[in-house]
Amino acid sequence: MVNVGPLAGGIEEKIIMFEQMQLFAEEKAFTNFALVNPQTDISRLNLNWQETDLPERERTKHVHRLHPYLGKYVPQLVEIFLRKYARERVVDPFCGSGTTLVEASVLGLNGYGADISEFNCLLSQVKTTSYAVDRLELVLTDAYCAAEAMLETNSSEVEFVSKYLTNWYSEKSIKDLLAYRNQIGRFDFAEVMKIILARSARSARLAAHYDLDFPEKPMTQPYYCRKHKRICVPTEQALHFLRRYTLDTVKRIKAYSALRKENSIITVECGDSRQIEFPECDMVMTSPPYVGLIDYHEQHRYAYELLNISDRSQEEIGPASKGKNKAARKAYVEDMLAVFENVCKKVIPGGTIVVVVHDKYKLYPGISEKLGLKTTAVLERQVNRRTGRRAGNFYENIYIWEKE
Repeated sequence: MVNVGPLAGGIEEKIIMFEQMQLFAEEKAFTNFALVNPQTDISRLNLNWQETDLPERERTKHVHRLHPYLGKYVPQLVEIFLRKYARERVVDPFCGSGTTLVEASVLGLNGYGADISEFNCLLSQVKTTSYAVDRLELVLTDAYCAAEAMLETNSSEVEFVSKYLTNWYSEKSIKDLLAYRNQIGRFDFAEVMKIILARSARSARLAAHYDLDFPEKPMTQPYYCRKHKRICVPTEQALHFLRRYTLDTVKRIKAYSALRKENSIITVECGDSRQIEFPECDMVMTSPPYVGLIDYHEQHRYAYELLNISDRSQEEIGPASKGKNKAARKAYVEDMLAVFENVCKKVIPGGTIVVVVHDKYKLYPGISEKLGLKTTAVLERQVNRRTGRRAGNFYENIYIWEKE
């Protein structure tokens, strides 16, 4: 809503009604996100975005594509609900790649995110930190050049590496990645360098180009690529990825820094959301793991191998490795109840909990009932995937609960 200053109640109400009419004037997907305000009737918005409505460059704007991440939701969807319901602080107990936290910081809200995955927390922290971007660019450029110089002088020796790394990378790629890893700690912004290293490692794997999300086996010989529709050869080096992602990371952080509100305080904590002491908040905005769909640690296995960070995959809720049978669904519900019971202790009366999930087994109505939360709306939107092995359509459920 446009700020028009103090007006007589009747005139102000007419302006709000007029703006709402603008939102609903056409049946096409809603994209005028800045118009959303606490008076907006979200149930009347068409959130079934197609590529022409919300192109990939918008869905992955600035830091939202700092590193690929399976299972994240669309930042514009988060923006809509934050504009509608958030007032001061939003909490995300499954912060993942930090989408909720990034959007909160752009809107000038405080945010608190938690995740069991150390890599997820590292990524969320890098995405939401306020950096001195000019100095960041100089340091990251110097770090890349130092790695390149080490390789040119053949002073980079192949250290002991895990079986995973020797299976999934060429010897040259391993040398490239280790040369860059050797610079971490010698330069400032180590956390950003770790993300550049991880992103480069993802691209440099001996994986088929069409199968980067869930590579089944290393490709060691030329193969027919379903993505490029031609014969492709396995990736043999990582240095060009390190250069490309150094430049891209600086570009994305600069773009985000121009939007981030300095008054926004963002906190990321690595831990189990069933036990974390959350701060008081007026909103919870989250997309929890779907039961039996993704092993979140495994999708970033290369990062855990290269960065030597803690693996807490056994504490994941609803991982693919535990399946989708009745026992798995029962355990999933019990764990989700524990998380939401814990976080809702700190939601103020009248606060809102928004849960975005593909609730194939209709588990969440029972969860909200057991929590004693009031369901104010249940929305459904079509998700149109466009690329990768997970391409295709499905319907996503959006549960809006209120703490009375």
